[in-house]
Amino acid sequence: MELREDVPLAPYTTFGLGGKARYFVECGSEDEVRAALAYAAERRLPAYVLGGGSNVVFLDSGFPGLILRLTIGGIELRDGPSPEVCAGAGVDWDTLVQNVVQRGWTGVECLSGIPGTVGGTPIQNVGAYGQEIADSLVSVECLDRTTLERRTFTARECAFGYRDSRFKRADRGRYVVLEVTLRLARDQKPRIHYPELQRAVAGLGGLDTVTPTEAVGLVRQAVLALRRSKSMVLDPADPNTRSAGSFFTNPVLSAAAFADLAQRWKEIPSFPADGGVKVPAAWLVEHAGFPKGYRGRGAGGAGISTRHALALVNRGGTSADLLTLAEEVRAGVEKQFGIRLAYEPEVVRPET
Repeated sequence: MELREDVPLAPYTTFGLGGKARYFVECGSEDEVRAALAYAAERRLPAYVLGGGSNVVFLDSGFPGLILRLTIGGIELRDGPSPEVCAGAGVDWDTLVQNVVQRGWTGVECLSGIPGTVGGTPIQNVGAYGQEIADSLVSVECLDRTTLERRTFTARECAFGYRDSRFKRADRGRYVVLEVTLRLARDQKPRIHYPELQRAVAGLGGLDTVTPTEAVGLVRQAVLALRRSKSMVLDPADPNTRSAGSFFTNPVLSAAAFADLAQRWKEIPSFPADGGVKVPAAWLVEHAGFPKGYRGRGAGGAGISTRHALALVNRGGTSADLLTLAEEVRAGVEKQFGIRLAYEPEVVRPET
């Protein structure tokens, strides 16, 4: 185990923010994860598991314990009537998507362009344009941080919800994801639910006259174009991508709460959701007085993306600037609509 000390965390995050980690180790195997966790436990150090750094905010003070950066690789493609793909937690997520789309397999094409690694996808139940990891996941191989024993969870056992899973709630911080297995479909054209994506696909010629293999590639092409137009695909040349993508999740309201809201805001958009009605957080943010490009009061080093109202962007400032802006936006939305937005990225505190 190659342990490093006083390692700057900013280069390991898409925000480019954060102080130094007291200790830092890259873990490319299950045994290395065990060794790192044992090291932290023996010395009573807090330990944080880091993937692609696309959904995390480290404080300017850094992290006083051990950062375990997962680099477990490997993609196994299992062909068949219902093909499967098994990938290590450190595999780049979009690389996996590209691999299966090239084979014409359907099930994750709408998740194209999402930054981060495979290991983070079941924790967050990553989703976009009507698809979620929950739709295709078969199992997750994990390591119990307390017992250092391996455990397998089926999709049902993951207790998935909207941008949620058991790994964010009852078992928050307990397990390290080692490997993920997905089951996809072959010879099936993608089903597109979101009007925005339907229009984008139609603009590329539509799916009616193409083969299923061509169709899944067309959907990926359309998704990537949409995400680029919103600065949601990592690009060093685009300052708007110094973000974590959407900073707030779309709130899901009860039918009664939405009906009350719609009486006062008749133009408010909505989508059906399990257990209620989903309201676009971007709409709430903009209609609470925070337009695209907003720089914030006292948070000059952070701003809202000029292309997407949900993306908070590092404009050369600090983590404190970013969180000041996040709280300003959240307070403004709550004052205007009575809805308190939830953060999508994790803010890593010393006690993590």
